[in-house]
Amino acid sequence: MPAPTAAPQTFAPVVTLSGVAKRFASGVLAVGGVDLSLAKGRFTSLLGASGCGKSTLLRLIAGLSAPSAGTVRWHAGRPDVGFVFQDPTLMPWASALDNVTLPLKLASAPPAAARDRGRAMLARVGLSGFEDAYPRQLSGGMRMRVSLARALVTEPALLLLDEPFAALDEITRHRLNDDLLDLWARQRFTALFVTHSVFESVYLSDRILIMAAQPGRIVAEMALPAAGRRGPAFRTSPEYAALCRTASDHLRQAMAQ
Repeated sequence: MPAPTAAPQTFAPVVTLSGVAKRFASGVLAVGGVDLSLAKGRFTSLLGASGCGKSTLLRLIAGLSAPSAGTVRWHAGRPDVGFVFQDPTLMPWASALDNVTLPLKLASAPPAAARDRGRAMLARVGLSGFEDAYPRQLSGGMRMRVSLARALVTEPALLLLDEPFAALDEITRHRLNDDLLDLWARQRFTALFVTHSVFESVYLSDRILIMAAQPGRIVAEMALPAAGRRGPAFRTSPEYAALCRTASDHLRQAMAQ
């Protein structure tokens, strides 16, 4: 795929969280007192150790869970939201095309238009020719591409990603990182990406929020160069190594809190 273009330079807020907390029925305070604003067109990563509340925070933003305290404010009305889970969660009895077009069918889109759009989206994630393949016939990376295509087929303004590449091998993960940046540059969605990988967060993001646990809270923030300039050479550059060291230091301090 061609190298992504520069990230959009508009920073109007899309959603703001103020004092957001989540306490489960068990009494565990998973997230406490989070203040967070996501800006239009930016790629933000939530970086933290497993169990620090990253996924809980993502679900609160998605509306899949209600906060116990605080507010989630949408600045121009709640936009269309796409969600990519850690597991592809594909329907095993449906083809790749039928999986991708499911959101369009649920929105009552005309069948022919939905299938045309689904094919175009599969082509965009590098799966042209696999429209009729079933999930069991696809590799783990290909299944994740189908999941990504399904999340983006409605052209959401906000894409939430919950460690989608964590279970993949390094080579596949790197390829999907590049493909995701290309899609981000093309469709200009706002992205919030959950990860526990320092290297992935630095490669993908133009902003990293570092979380500590018990309760989950944001304890540090890093601003990075425009993610649209990334490419394979960036992974071995001194700049990338220095940014990873800084992010690692922030994460180490967060884990000690």
